[in-house]
Amino acid sequence: MVTSFVILIIGFAALVWSADRFVYGAAALAKNMGIPTLIIGLTVVAMGSSAPEMMVSASAALAGKTDTAVGNAVGSNITNILLVLGITALLRPLSVSSTTLKREMPLVLLVSVASWYIFSDNFFSFAEGVALLIGFIVFIAGLVIISLRDKNQADDPFVSEACEDIPDNVSTGSALFWLIIGMILLPISSHFLVGSAVDIAKYFGLSDLVIGLTIIAIGTSLPELAACIAGVLKNEDDLALGNIVGSNLFNLLAVLPLAGIINPSIIDPSAANRDALIMIGATIALIAMSLNLRGARRINRIEGGLLLVAFIAYQGYIFSQIG
Repeated sequence: MVTSFVILIIGFAALVWSADRFVYGAAALAKNMGIPTLIIGLTVVAMGSSAPEMMVSASAALAGKTDTAVGNAVGSNITNILLVLGITALLRPLSVSSTTLKREMPLVLLVSVASWYIFSDNFFSFAEGVALLIGFIVFIAGLVIISLRDKNQADDPFVSEACEDIPDNVSTGSALFWLIIGMILLPISSHFLVGSAVDIAKYFGLSDLVIGLTIIAIGTSLPELAACIAGVLKNEDDLALGNIVGSNLFNLLAVLPLAGIINPSIIDPSAANRDALIMIGATIALIAMSLNLRGARRINRIEGGLLLVAFIAYQGYIFSQIG
């Protein structure tokens, strides 16, 4: 069992590092190919923090662990809002001024409700996975079109902060090197991570869904936590919040579909009866805090503390149901 924990920790570290290198190489290569900075910032960079979830869910689905893949996507969204945003807001209240984020937040809620509907019959089909993936393609296409048409888009705080994260003056050879390194290490690290997590789950009597909702979801949300903390320390509130909003959208539209497409199967009823509802509630709380009707568009420390307490309570409830 000690070996499994060591492999799990090494797997998480390798996963996060390889995801960072993959995004670095992809963003630099895209820039060298002449793709507009605005498009790279809103797609490659914004999508980067969801790369670990994507690899882990694919590995889990390939291993026949659809519940783990589903738990990873849903659990990551819950963790992003309740844990990551909670800790970030405790460090410093977050102001919300980005028009892009205000437009995307209701979309996160809509897709969350759609995911709950998909889970409600306790079966995740191939067609449902494809439908979500089509939704992702439409979202990216719409984002690109709006970005190209809206001349004021570049002045949006979230967009400008995301564009600043694009690596500059990187040679094409170096970009390709890091892209390839990321592409090789991402699936390898995710394979060992999922394998060790399954061993730990079996040892402690955890279900496939629970292991995805807890250990794996928290681990794959580490890039979002690091990005959010770095964002607030640099006074880039919109970028910090944008990492969470963007990641949650990608988790449901690009990560979750992999479970249904790769391994359509029956899923744990708790995914619909408990976890998807918690995800919807957390998303509603995020919107309510971010778009405060009283005029103070900021997530304060008290709200951050409430989110963190909710996360601890949720984790405690999950483990109390084991046995």
